[in-house]
Amino acid sequence: MATRAEPLTLAPPRKRWGEAVIKALLALCALVSVATTLGIVLALFLPAIEFFQEVNFVDYITGTEWAPLFLQAKFGVIPLIAGTLSVTFWACLVAIPSGLGAAIYLSEYARPRTRNVLKPALELLAGIPTVVFGYFALTFVTPLLRDIGLQVLVFNALSAGLVMGVMIIPTVASLSEDAMTAVPRDLRDGAYALGSNKLQVSTRIVVPAAVSGIVAAFVLGISRAIGETMIVLLAAGQQPNLTFDPKQAVETMSAFIAATGAGDVPTGSVEYKTIFAVGATLFAMTLVVNAVAIRLVRRFREAYE
Repeated sequence: MATRAEPLTLAPPRKRWGEAVIKALLALCALVSVATTLGIVLALFLPAIEFFQEVNFVDYITGTEWAPLFLQAKFGVIPLIAGTLSVTFWACLVAIPSGLGAAIYLSEYARPRTRNVLKPALELLAGIPTVVFGYFALTFVTPLLRDIGLQVLVFNALSAGLVMGVMIIPTVASLSEDAMTAVPRDLRDGAYALGSNKLQVSTRIVVPAAVSGIVAAFVLGISRAIGETMIVLLAAGQQPNLTFDPKQAVETMSAFIAATGAGDVPTGSVEYKTIFAVGATLFAMTLVVNAVAIRLVRRFREAYE
């Protein structure tokens, strides 16, 4: 009489305590990041709530005058938002096309030896301290803009935005190039077999196939531009003007936080709490940008076998 075969199982015969410890340590690492984020949110929003108990939220979010340290204080954050968006626009105007072009060249045109030299050299820009970029914008780019005929002020949004764009080119280029490299070779070979040239393959096959990764690179660059501090603090000025004229001085939200936090504002005063209110506004803007990006990435994501 035949005996019944025992079912095969891949489970370990005994509990592995070392594996359990490693699993617990990895879970702890994940919890540290979550706990840090929660701590930042609490430290930021609790004083911001106290600020809005003294200042009307509608006046804050719709006001066009920002003078929190004056005798007759004005708490309209629109000038800071306008300055942030103005500088970010000029940064994106430089970084997005330049970064995408560099990524296409590195992924589709450059030889392996050339790529191995150019990509680390490009990423070297990311290692330069932002304070150096700020002084570069102030002492080189602004005089250069004046020499070519643009009547910019000493502190202006244009030079800060252009230099910030150069700073985030490596972020956009590196992440976009990684996304393009991940596109299967079969898609390229199929396009070449149909008679496409390299430009057509790059722009009509590879870029659309890697669009989710490219969008993620763009959003990361935009988020970094929105939150950049030292460049705008040194080169854009600290004048909260409600203007989109890049030749004028502006003040961004991050620059206001840095300048006010390093000043002599009494702790616990309403002027001091403006730091947290502006920080919460900046946090909300970045959160919205990332939420939109996640939806776009999920919508255009391509899965290849």
